[in-house]
Amino acid sequence: MADGLNHARAMRITEIMMDFRNILNYISTIRASPSAEDYNEDGYVVLRHCVNEAQALLTQPFQTQNGSQRDTEQEKTQLKHIISDAAVRRFKAQKIYLRATAALRWVNSRSAILKGQRPHAGHAAALQQIQSALRMELASITDARTELSLRSADSRAGKWLQEDPSLGAIQRATGSPPRR
Repeated sequence: MADGLNHARAMRITEIMMDFRNILNYISTIRASPSAEDYNEDGYVVLRHCVNEAQALLTQPFQTQNGSQRDTEQEKTQLKHIISDAAVRRFKAQKIYLRATAALRWVNSRSAILKGQRPHAGHAAALQQIQSALRMELASITDARTELSLRSADSRAGKWLQEDPSLGAIQRATGSPPRR
């Protein structure tokens, strides 16, 4: 039976895809031009990896479920499928975004420490500190934190979340093992 929520489902898809687009637009604006000596420093490696992951995410095809007849129940099933797929894509993009912003903080901190100079022994302690901070921040970017950041923002905005997939469903779709 039709539940009258297909319009709400369609609106939710639009919201999720707008978030997805905004996140990927931000990632696409990342520009970091390390010197040849700095190219393999952790923060720059993370940034390149994030940009590559975002580009790969954009190329993943969406598998539609085609039916010859379109009734309300088929539409409901299709919309639920799209909500799930869109939410997984947005989750992946958000996780990339969180890692990219951590790496950008590292780049900015490194620039502030070096002030245009090449690294030398006097910089060692400060550089080690920001290196440790980057590693700690990257380790803190868990599936649960990523999902919470998205769900909290959606809740604050008063969005309809009734059929958003759970963290467990997202983890199954992304192949991430659930953490206890």
